[in-house]
Amino acid sequence: MENRSFLRMGRTVGVIGLGAWQLGADWGDVSEADAHATLQAAVDAGVTFIDTADVYGDGRSEQIIGSFIKDRPQLTVATKMGRREPQTVANYTLDNFRRWTDRSRANLGVETLDLVQLHCPPTPVFSSGEVYDALDTLVEEKRIRAYGVSVEKVDEALEAIARPGTASVQIILNAFRLKPLERVLPAAAEAGVGIIARVPLASGLLSGRYDEHTTFPADDHRTYNRHGEAFDVGETFAGVDFETGLEAVRRLRPLVPAGVPMAQFALRWIVDQPGVTVVIPGARNGEQARANAAAAGLAPLPAETQAAVKAVYDELIRPAVHDKW
Repeated sequence: MENRSFLRMGRTVGVIGLGAWQLGADWGDVSEADAHATLQAAVDAGVTFIDTADVYGDGRSEQIIGSFIKDRPQLTVATKMGRREPQTVANYTLDNFRRWTDRSRANLGVETLDLVQLHCPPTPVFSSGEVYDALDTLVEEKRIRAYGVSVEKVDEALEAIARPGTASVQIILNAFRLKPLERVLPAAAEAGVGIIARVPLASGLLSGRYDEHTTFPADDHRTYNRHGEAFDVGETFAGVDFETGLEAVRRLRPLVPAGVPMAQFALRWIVDQPGVTVVIPGARNGEQARANAAAAGLAPLPAETQAAVKAVYDELIRPAVHDKW
């Protein structure tokens, strides 16, 4: 597993991490035993970075991770805060930050959280000096070691990167979401801010396993959030219409090297983008976790493949989504 650095955190992590949304809720049921098996398989495969949030299963994901990470100091756990309460700028206060992080500290069973990210807050929050002052206070109080942001939009990312205390930006990046390559990744690299790439498989679309006949359980966000009914539509299939995504996958498939699963190809594409620190694919079982981690061992994709991916994006995806985020 290749390691990359979060310069402002002073930490190095494996380039393939684990997104733990699945361990909480919104992807169908995952038992606690299966969740622990997934975590163990990921760590055995070289994963050292786990991303979760206080809202995933209303704390269940954090609690499962907390029971797993005891006596595993080599792991870095990032959580997120702010989505359990109404999304108003007035809620982003030091008192609330203390309360939210105290809950996550209890769930994870740690005195100090490695990394806390604002969880896609209202856009005005990113330009609030008081918010960053409050986050700096959490660091001073040793509630957290570092802070970052999870964003939906490029301009939100750029605002956060300009702040000297921001250690990381988490942003949707995959073969269906190329816009961050233009300004966000270069700005982050210049500032020493880590980039956490989320939704790397476009909610599974880029695994190549789905077709027009695929259905998902009623409690899976790929059923109930296709048009943003529950949260930002960009979090489901990276904001791409399902049928358009299927057509894009058909065009990408010939680019996949022989013997390589399409999901690993999609992850390798992200790993190859300059400025990416860690990619956080989700996994529901150990087999998926091991397969995701194996993408780090693939050879870098050639320039002609990178160009072909962009051509598919420009023709099918860009006209519909590029200006939204």
